[in-house]
Amino acid sequence: MDKFDHQIIALLRQDARTSVSQIAREVNLSRSAVGERIRQLEQGGVIQGYHARVASPQGAAVRAFLELFYKDSRCQDYVERMRAFPEIRQCCGISGETDMLVLVEAPSMARLAEIRGEIENYPGMQRVKTHMVVQEWAM
Repeated sequence: MDKFDHQIIALLRQDARTSVSQIAREVNLSRSAVGERIRQLEQGGVIQGYHARVASPQGAAVRAFLELFYKDSRCQDYVERMRAFPEIRQCCGISGETDMLVLVEAPSMARLAEIRGEIENYPGMQRVKTHMVVQEWAM
């Protein structure tokens, strides 16, 4: 990857719907060169897809990451249970001491506490640690 590829990726990260023509103008390459570079980045697995950045659901007043520590279970066992909560946006099995990170967008602190309480009562759950989101930046 060279500087042009990095610039193309940065522009697509800002807006995946940016036209090839617009990208070509901004990076000072021909439209066909940019199209070919994008195709190669896709085929090489660097660009793995295009996604919509969706606003938090109406009424989501609080966002938090729950750090889960559990014993003798697989991530998938807990992921299936978490699907019952519409407020849970993402579950990530991670390495290290923490077993899973869970992103929650809830309408209130009370609802977040309810969700956390239910998760704490899962069989094998040893500890749940809450990290409140106080500020975020889009990348």
